[in-house]
Amino acid sequence: MDCAILFADVAGSTALYEILGDTRAFALVGSCLETMSVCTTEVYGRVVKTIGDAVMAVFKEADDAAAEMQMRVDKLGTAMGAKLGLRIGFHFGPVVERDNDVFGDAVNLASRLCDLASKGQIVTDEPTAQMLSNLFTGNLRKLFAIPVKGKEKEVDLIEIVWQGANQDMTSITAGPMRTSGRALLELEMEGARVDMGPDRRKVTFGRDHEADFTIHTAVVSRAHAMIERRRDHFVLADHSSNGTFVTLEGQPEMKVHREEMTLMGHGWIAFGQPRADASQVAEFRCVETWAPKKGAAAVAA
Repeated sequence: MDCAILFADVAGSTALYEILGDTRAFALVGSCLETMSVCTTEVYGRVVKTIGDAVMAVFKEADDAAAEMQMRVDKLGTAMGAKLGLRIGFHFGPVVERDNDVFGDAVNLASRLCDLASKGQIVTDEPTAQMLSNLFTGNLRKLFAIPVKGKEKEVDLIEIVWQGANQDMTSITAGPMRTSGRALLELEMEGARVDMGPDRRKVTFGRDHEADFTIHTAVVSRAHAMIERRRDHFVLADHSSNGTFVTLEGQPEMKVHREEMTLMGHGWIAFGQPRADASQVAEFRCVETWAPKKGAAAVAA
């Protein structure tokens, strides 16, 4: 059968236990799961299973409960004095149903879309987005394409902007980048290092304790910014109130605010304020590693 498969995950749930304590955090996560279940049944969907702090659900139509889930959980967090958000991914496609569970490539893709979503974000693919009702037409934003195992073509990702379309969300680039097929990004801050590449496609920054790099200053948003690997490019996306400041080596500092920028070469990133005023600054290096030709021996670096 064909259906829409949705995965919704409570973002930052681990940090809630630190902030609220075990009892209150457990109750709040439980309320989130119940809210997601109620939203599912209200639009004639079915909760397939609950996985920790995530829900997997299926629907007959591509129009699902995603936006309603985000709005209700956002209000729930406000009432409890906590900033909550869901990471939601969904895809419409064929599945195999057995013992009240569903299986197949469509399920795997929906799960991956959820993994790619940030806190408060709803991500789907272009064919699924085209099946949505006119209610969503003005709130769709094209993101980027990802390679998917078993598919010849890359999958184009679409964000559903459930809080309303933001006219400031434009894309900027710092110039052309040569593609090697095996680009890496070395990222360091305060002694911590992350290497982004085929096995690590996203890094997050913000005040949230579950961010990959936590920034301890009031001018930084909880989910401030992230870097995503898109094919062989590394794109900085700012989602903050005060912007992100990028300095490419040998060039003036640039402010990225509700925009995207392709990182190149060597440089520095400051969050919420210029680099000269920031106490925590990330340093990055874009590196191209060339895969050996067929039949050639690989040389260890």
